[in-house]
Amino acid sequence: MEPSVFIWIVLVVAAIILLSIFFYYVPFVLWITAKASGVNISLLQLFLMRLRKVPPPIIVNAMIEAHKAGLKNITRDQLEAHYLAGGHVERVVHALVSAEKAHIDLSFQMATAIDLAGRDVFQAVQMSVNPKVIDTPPIAAVAKNGIQLLVKARITVRANIKQLVGGAGEETVIARVGEGIIASIGAAETHKEVLENPDSISKVVLKKGLDAGTAFEILSIDIADIDIGKNIGAELQMDQAQADKNIAQAKAEERRAMAVASEQEMKAKAQEARAMVIEAEAEVPKAMAEAFRNGNLGIMDYYKMKNIQADTEMRESIAKPVAKTSDKIGSDK
Repeated sequence: MEPSVFIWIVLVVAAIILLSIFFYYVPFVLWITAKASGVNISLLQLFLMRLRKVPPPIIVNAMIEAHKAGLKNITRDQLEAHYLAGGHVERVVHALVSAEKAHIDLSFQMATAIDLAGRDVFQAVQMSVNPKVIDTPPIAAVAKNGIQLLVKARITVRANIKQLVGGAGEETVIARVGEGIIASIGAAETHKEVLENPDSISKVVLKKGLDAGTAFEILSIDIADIDIGKNIGAELQMDQAQADKNIAQAKAEERRAMAVASEQEMKAKAQEARAMVIEAEAEVPKAMAEAFRNGNLGIMDYYKMKNIQADTEMRESIAKPVAKTSDKIGSDK
């Protein structure tokens, strides 16, 4: 390859690179599009956007959309500031245009605040025009007669633009509606009353003002389905009866244990008394000997006592064979 050809190739490549860098930092085509759309913005401003790391197409397209929709109060600086703050410029402009067409009072400051709060401001505007339906999970409640009811409700809500910043979300609305349904069913005398008039639940719940402090306005609460669950009252009575039975059994076992302990104690006392008698009988000969030595017992007294003992032993000896003979006769019969 000749040196002149190589030089020309290098120059062409360098020119292409320089032109690419130039048109990147100075988006001439985008400037022409903005001018053709009636948006007043200069090439210098587009160049400074690149230096501030703000994508010019996002800002310019948002300005074109706002200009075509007749929104005059949105400026380039406001859009750039919102982008640098981490907001979604396209979403905010879409929401402002939709609010303008639907005659909803929504300012740029409010829209950017809602967007920076983490909520989809465009979806909120759409929900203000087209209400959203929220289906609750099965809610279990028990009437006064102890019958459980499983209720599914359908909540129709509309976004409350003024409460989107700091207002509670769908979970809070579902929880409050569930609480109201449980209270309404719990106040019914029987589950049949609820089954006959399911709309009474909706009326009671709507009167409670459950949407206070939330990002939604409750339009209606419809009972979609009611199923009969368990007989909670009967189960509680059965559990109570079983508990009473267990308590009675425990008390009876305690009384039996106390009776057994008392019997054992009486037997121990009887054995102790017999031991004391035996011990006392063993002391009689010693006492008699001591009485002889001290002169408190005479010989005649001793003989009388011996005679009494002999008579007693004779009677016992005579009674024993008789008892044996009577037992033998009874067994022969």
